Amino acid sequence: MDPEMPLSVTLEVRDRCLCLHLQRAARLVARRFDEALKPHGLTNGQFSLMMALNRPGAPRISQLVTVLGMDRTTLTAALKPLERRGWVIATPDPDDRRARRLYLGAEGQAVLKAAVLTWRATHDALDAEMAQGQGAELRAGLASLAFREDEKG
Repeated sequence: MDPEMPLSVTLEVRDRCLCLHLQRAARLVARRFDEALKPHGLTNGQFSLMMALNRPGAPRISQLVTVLGMDRTTLTAALKPLERRGWVIATPDPDDRRARRLYLGAEGQAVLKAAVLTWRATHDALDAEMAQGQGAELRAGLASLAFREDEKG
């Protein structure tokens, strides 16, 4: 048996692999938002995390894990710099002292409010670069995959 993989298989993976295309696009989009949000002292991941906290009632970490699609360890590590800055506040859960509830501090709310304007402008520019309707189709397709996976877990 020939141990070499045919080039046709490499080309098939290059052209068909959702994981490859999603990872590549995610890296490019993440770098773009990281650069745009940098003046606010945020990365795109921190922006998303803080936005997930912008809700009535302070969520538990376990709730954020589901919303953000992150594992608990990664989420806890991502929270640390935001807590050090006082942008995110963690308090014991009154219903379960082992759990923590998280909310945005006043300075975190101000940073997030300013960063939303930058996020909108960056997002508008990205949407404008795609053909009419492609952004909405892409979001719908990705949401379909993500929500289907949420239902399994």
